[in-house]
Amino acid sequence: MQRVKVAVTGAAGQIGYALLFRLASGQLFGRNVKVDLHLLERSTALPALAGVAMELEDCAFPTLGRVLVTQSLQEAMDGVNWAILVGSVPRKQGMERSDLLKINAGIFSEQGRAINAYAAQDVRVFVVGNPCNTNACIAMHHAPDMPKERFYAMTTLDENRARAQLAKRLAVPVDTVRNMIIWGNHSSTQYPNFYDATISGVSAIEKIADLPWLQGEFIQTIQQRGAAIIQARGASSAASAANAILGGICNLLQDTPEKESYSMATCSHGEYGVDPGLIFSFPCRTELGQVRIVSDLSLSPFSSEKIQASLEELRGEYAAVKQLGLL
Repeated sequence: MQRVKVAVTGAAGQIGYALLFRLASGQLFGRNVKVDLHLLERSTALPALAGVAMELEDCAFPTLGRVLVTQSLQEAMDGVNWAILVGSVPRKQGMERSDLLKINAGIFSEQGRAINAYAAQDVRVFVVGNPCNTNACIAMHHAPDMPKERFYAMTTLDENRARAQLAKRLAVPVDTVRNMIIWGNHSSTQYPNFYDATISGVSAIEKIADLPWLQGEFIQTIQQRGAAIIQARGASSAASAANAILGGICNLLQDTPEKESYSMATCSHGEYGVDPGLIFSFPCRTELGQVRIVSDLSLSPFSSEKIQASLEELRGEYAAVKQLGLL
C-alpha cells in the first residue's frame, strides 16, 4: 500500500476539523494510499487537537496511518509530501494592514524554512491562510531548495463560488459551468473572468445575456462572498474552504480534461505581464502530472483592467513585506 505524509497547520481550527476526516477517509488520495497526518497547532490548542485525533482514531478509517499531534515545526514537516498551510492570524479590529502582514510573514517564513529543511524532496505546498498569495510567496522565498512550481495558494473556493452563482442565475446544474477562472489575488480585488466561462458548452455571456449583471453584481458577489458569510454566520467559511482544499489539490494531482482549466495561484514567470516570482491566480492545467499556466488566452479590455488592479494590490503587499526585510 502506498503512503503519503500530509502536514496540516492550524489543524484544530474549523477548517481543519472539516478537512481532516475527509483526508483520512481516502477521499483525496484514494483507497489504496495510507495517509499519515502531521497536525500542527499552537500549544494552547493542543488539547483540542488531541480530541480531534481521538475522533480520527474512532473513525477506524482503513486509509489512515499515523496521526501526529505537535507544536514543533520540525516534527510537523518531517518527511511530508504535502504541506497544507491553513493556520494564519486574521486581521483584528484596530490592526493595521502592515501589522497583519508582519505577523503572518513571520509565521510563513518559519514554515518555509522548516519545509526546506525537513520535508520530502517531492513536497508540494498548498497555502490557505490569508493573505494566501503573499503568504505562499513568503514560504517559497524561505524554501530556496524547493522548486518554485511546488508552491500554490488557493483560489479554488472563489472559483466554486463563481460557478455556483452562474449556475444559480440560470437554474442549471453547477457542473455545467466550466472554465470559470479566478485571476489575481485572493482578496476583494480578485477577478472572476466570466468572459472565458462556458455553460453547457456555450459562452456564459451568451447564455446569461446580461452583461451589466456580470460586470457588476456578479463580480461584487464573488469578491465579497467571504465577508457576507462572516456577517451571516459570525465566522468565516470552514466547510466550503475544506471542500475547496480537496478540490484544489485534486486538480493538481489529476490530469485536466481537454479544453478545460482550473484556477490556481502559482508562481508567475512573467505570464500576462505579471511580475516573475509573484504568486498569482491563473488558469492552469495538469498534463501528465505536470501543472502549467495556460498562457495563450486573449483578454478583453475589461478583464485586463480588472487583472491589473489585482496585480497592483499584490505588488503593494510584496513591497510591504520586502520593506520589513522578510523577502
